[in-house]
Amino acid sequence: MLRHVVCLTWTEGATPDAIDAAARALAALPAQIPELRGFAIGRDLGLAAGNADFAIVADFDDAAGWRRYQEHPAHQAVLVERLRPIIAARAAAQFEWT
Repeated sequence: MLRHVVCLTWTEGATPDAIDAAARALAALPAQIPELRGFAIGRDLGLAAGNADFAIVADFDDAAGWRRYQEHPAHQAVLVERLRPIIAARAAAQFEWT
């Protein structure tokens, strides 16, 4: 299995409506992308200073599945239309796990 973890920090100008729209668009991806084996998203709870604002965790069978997800038109639309306009910082990692 391959796990993809993304942490996002929003721009200062990101509105609650834009953040909600991004979350809804992300939540719709599992129904559109068969390569997703597990998918969790959520806003940071504010328990520690310096955290990112939002996290995405996606699981795939392998790197090929992750690549198909990355290139999928639904994923690309969420990136271009909903996420990139409000992202100030992004960190991601992919790792294998069992």
